[in-house]
This record gives sequence, C-alpha cells and structure tokens, in this order.
Amino acid sequence: MTAQPGIFALGTSEHCYLELRLAPDADPAQLVASVAGHTESLSTTGGVNVVVGVRPELWPGLADSRPEDGTGMNTPVVGPDGFTMPATQRDVWIWVSGGSRTAVFDATAALTTALAQVATVESELDGWVYQQDRDLTGFVDGTENPSAFDAPEIVAPGGEGSVVLVQVWQHDSAGLAAMSIDAQEAMMGRTKADSVELAEEVMPPSAHVPRTTVTSVDGEELRILRRNTAYGTPSKHGTIFVGFSADRARLQLMLDRMAGAVDGVRDELTRVTTPLTGGYYYVPSLEGLASYAPIDDPED
Repeated sequence: MTAQPGIFALGTSEHCYLELRLAPDADPAQLVASVAGHTESLSTTGGVNVVVGVRPELWPGLADSRPEDGTGMNTPVVGPDGFTMPATQRDVWIWVSGGSRTAVFDATAALTTALAQVATVESELDGWVYQQDRDLTGFVDGTENPSAFDAPEIVAPGGEGSVVLVQVWQHDSAGLAAMSIDAQEAMMGRTKADSVELAEEVMPPSAHVPRTTVTSVDGEELRILRRNTAYGTPSKHGTIFVGFSADRARLQLMLDRMAGAVDGVRDELTRVTTPLTGGYYYVPSLEGLASYAPIDDPED
C-alpha cells in the first residue's frame, strides 16, 4: 500500500483547501469515484500535488481499511471554562499544493467544475508558506515534525490510510503584539528566534508545547505530521492547521488537552488564537482511491 505522496511533498509555496458537501441525491461511491478520477489526472499532468480526504463514515464499503476510531468531528471540543473548538465537519476535503499560484488555481478550478454534479463547495481557502517555516505569530511551525524518512510510517503505517485534522485558527495579532517576547515564549514553550524548547524547570504547564505533546500509557510520544500554512490578509489572518496521524485518538487528545478538558489546564496559545472550523477526514491510500477511479475504455 502507498500513502498519498502529496502529504509529504515539502517545498510547495502555494496551497488551496476545499471542503465539500455531498449532494443530496449523490452516492458516496460516486463522489469518491469522481474525486479519484480527476485527482489522478491532475497529479500526473497538472504540476500540482493533490491530497484527498473523505469523512470517515462515508468511505464506501471499506470500513475495515480505515482506523478503527475513524469518525468525523461531529461534536465541538469544549473546555471547563467554556472555550470551544467548533465542529464544522464536511464530507470531502481536498488539498491542492504546488510551486505556482497559476497551477494551483487552475487545478482547483478544474476539480470544482468536475465535482459540481456530486458535491457542493462549502469552504475554500488559500494558504501560503510564511517566512519559509514560521506561522504568522512569528514562531517556527512544525519543529517537532518527524523526519522525511520517518514521517510515512508514523502517519500511515504500511502505506495504509491515515487521519487528518483540519482547523482554521484566526490570530489576535493585536493581543499578541501587546505581549513581551518573554511572555510569548512562555506561552509557546519555545524561544521565538531559534525555536529552542524551554527548560523543564521554567516551562509553564499551560504552554503550547506541553499541551500538544501526547503520550501513550507507557510514556511513548505519539507523534503527528503538521503541514500548516498561513492564510488571510494583513487585517484578518491566521493558521490553517493540517495534522496527519495514524489514528484519530491522539489528535482528539491533543485538542482536549489544549481546551483544558483533560485536566483543567488550557493552552495559553488559545488566548490569542480562535478556532473557526474543525473536521476529521480519512485519507485513503493511493490504492484505495484508485479502486474507485473510473477505468478508461481501451477503445476510447
């Protein structure tokens, strides 16, 4: 089995994210077939990377090929103080990335046209890479990502499908700017200039680093792959969080910890960023997608 290669395609500067809702009279298999067929042609001839995720409950007839805990984000995450991460689950998520804005635009437009009969676009958002590896808070993003060598096995063991969590976070830039650098670093748990993790004795328990570090019962860190990008304008902007994982559980635990739903300790970063959307998608293997792609007629 082979994981979708676009998950690991680093170096792309332009991005577009679509979330679509299945048409009332459309069959999920029909939607997957349409997505698979057009994704295959775009990925091989369009000069872009395309990654496709499907609401786990809709993955047709292949329930045993997705993680056992693969379900959509059907309820919001709520902390003890009322802080809420909304659930805005859709049926299909498509991520188009490339080095050229033109190529990404054209590929995304072709996809939306091709899928118009089976799905409605409910959300589309452009993203880009800011200062090579930082988000719009000015901190390095993805410092704890696994290496390119290790990531495939961590995200999609054996090349099987994986789970992706997609959220849009809007930044309170004025609130962040009002904080001193020391306060920002205590909030993040890392230095701003060079992304060095703070020493354990000075690391606040509410810092972003410890709140998003998830471990198993035996203490092993359960890692994910972050492929975040920036979005927006100078007056309204933030981070598109795109986190791939071998299972849903570790992603959900991360969100629960950030909200303070586990132990009452809320992630300080959520004081200056606000989640606007949230959804989980099953990202099938290439073989899984191909099994639904239309077969070309050799006589055509």
